[in-house]
Amino acid sequence: MRRRVYELSAWMCFEESKSWLEAYADVCEAIDFLDFYGREMMRLAGSHPVTPVPGEENEVRYVPLGVGVVIPPWNFPFAICAGMTTAALVTGNTVCLKPASTAPVMAGLLVEILHQAGLPKNVLNFVPGPGVSVGDVMVSHPQTRFISFTGSREVGVGIFEKAAKVHPGQKWLKRTVLEMGGKDCILVDETADIDAAAAGAVAAAFGFQGQKCSACSRLIAHRDIHDALLDRVVARARELTIGDTVAPDNVFMGAVIDANAHKKINEYIAIGKSEGKQVLGGGSVPPKGYFIPPTIYRDIAPNARLAQEEIFGPVLSVIKVKDFDEGLAVANGTDYGLTGALFSSDRMRLERARHEFHVGNLYLNRKCTGALVDVQPFGGFNMSGTDSKAGGRDYLQLFLQGKSICERW
Repeated sequence: MRRRVYELSAWMCFEESKSWLEAYADVCEAIDFLDFYGREMMRLAGSHPVTPVPGEENEVRYVPLGVGVVIPPWNFPFAICAGMTTAALVTGNTVCLKPASTAPVMAGLLVEILHQAGLPKNVLNFVPGPGVSVGDVMVSHPQTRFISFTGSREVGVGIFEKAAKVHPGQKWLKRTVLEMGGKDCILVDETADIDAAAAGAVAAAFGFQGQKCSACSRLIAHRDIHDALLDRVVARARELTIGDTVAPDNVFMGAVIDANAHKKINEYIAIGKSEGKQVLGGGSVPPKGYFIPPTIYRDIAPNARLAQEEIFGPVLSVIKVKDFDEGLAVANGTDYGLTGALFSSDRMRLERARHEFHVGNLYLNRKCTGALVDVQPFGGFNMSGTDSKAGGRDYLQLFLQGKSICERW
């Protein structure tokens, strides 16, 4: 992967319309996952000590689960796909990999690289195809031992339901590792560095066209700094470049993934016009392709659809609050709990956020996207999934089962 980093990045720009910087970071993250999970399996392999008892030798070993189904998302088509797949492989399982239908090339390149590196071909099986006709069959199959999924809430909940059913010939309860959506926010109080908050909000809201489960979809601002912060956010977002990511120009935003996404996002933009006031949007975009400019609405109510439903596009809702307590309540007031950020210089509020801001990944005085492997293990609460903590010290044990062994002499 290191030798082919530029080729892989270029493929991603072409297949998913990622900007060059986002694509390069995606490949680097995949390499980080492989490095980290390889070292972690060295730590987990072998015998693990337990409390000694006279006259006995006791130990715990971790053993593989069996045959697993890995269903990665299209938005991080190399990094997340590589992390999910190799975590299951390095722990000794075999994998049926069903890539997202909109990103099969990147998954195919991953399989090619792993096979070229010496992985036996039948250990990793590449099974592209539609989710309904391919994914559902593998999820429901009695010989499937576990399902690892990253994607939408709707599909994740469906997998959870299907995996819970025990079929004839099945002699285990299937394990599910589910990472789903988010309705993430950045909360900014009146003591914050407004320029830093504006920069963080724009990067988190519009990076890769807002097509990240960690993207900032809500900007919650204290009323004393609301207008000044919004002015800075709009000014920064207006300067973002939009275009074809495979062109020589290094643009910030490409196209959204496909026609369905383009239609859905524009439907939410239409909804926003009745729920708030549009302060940015409708700008010129390239004539060919599914391009959507950065769109910002102010005066959005905390319970509005734009503030509650995952859009997965470059649409930012700005919510005004009277104080920190209200801001924290609004931040926690969705079905999700993936990422969140607080910009503040008040030490007491930063400490309160550590305990009361209910998300799996909390960032203080920085943007809510860009988790690093083994630095910020990633996974969320509530309808954001099973809090798997990908890239963390607990992750590989999701693909293992513990075996306690006792020998008496």
